[in-house]
Amino acid sequence: MLVSATEMLNKARDGKYAVGQFNINNLEWTKAVLLTAQKLNSPVILGVSEGAGKYMTGFKTVAAMVKAMDEGLGITVPVALHLDHGTYDGCYKCIKAGFTSIMFDGSHFPIDENVAKTTELVHVAHGLGLSIEAEVGAIGGEEDGVIGKGECADPAECKLIADLGVDFLAAGIGNIHGVYPANWEGLSFETLAEVNKAVGAMPLVLHGGTGIPDDQITKAISLGVAKINVNTECQLVFAEATRGYVEAGKDKQGKGFDPRKLLAPGFDAICAKVEEKMTLFGSVGKA
Repeated sequence: MLVSATEMLNKARDGKYAVGQFNINNLEWTKAVLLTAQKLNSPVILGVSEGAGKYMTGFKTVAAMVKAMDEGLGITVPVALHLDHGTYDGCYKCIKAGFTSIMFDGSHFPIDENVAKTTELVHVAHGLGLSIEAEVGAIGGEEDGVIGKGECADPAECKLIADLGVDFLAAGIGNIHGVYPANWEGLSFETLAEVNKAVGAMPLVLHGGTGIPDDQITKAISLGVAKINVNTECQLVFAEATRGYVEAGKDKQGKGFDPRKLLAPGFDAICAKVEEKMTLFGSVGKA
């Protein structure tokens, strides 16, 4: 059931759990996430970066695939199709394509420009019944060629953006995209607590969910995080499972080279990882 992310995240915030955003990269990814959410009766957000959208031949293709798969699989849990780290132009493309939620990442702009563009996109999104996420502070690491140093957000700027009417807010608290380095200092819970206090009841978003220790995830949820993004971790388990299948020579047994067989171990690995994360986030049974 395709919906905006507003209601599911407000419920998560009030219920002290988080909804997982699992980025999709192809049909197998999408099917794995949807079936696992249905199995666990969990709301879910399908994240699509601009790079992944381009890889899948455009946002229209992605939206059509997700809508058809949602109907074809008989999915009844709430599902939001969400643009991840969207540019200004990317947001409009996704709105036109039929996404139910967008993220405008204006964190790299001067705060006045971030405010102006976010204000416009909030008005457009809400006029169409879509949810919108904004960002303050930089998420570390690399996402579609954009490199962030992981600067912590200014709580005052977070309140400024939150007051524009966005539905949920991503605030940099030392989190990064990709694999966390051995010398990572951990999340800044002092910053998170200040941001939480500044924005009140607004659901907060934790990007870079891969590799954050479970106890830090739990603490972040207790401080207002209601959406946690996972991408790299699914990529890693998919690659590992596929590599194991090939190295075991199973692709040379019978018709083991058939893509439906070759990709099955990776598909199963994604299902298992999504189930693990939904259980950790506390969203199981909350659809």
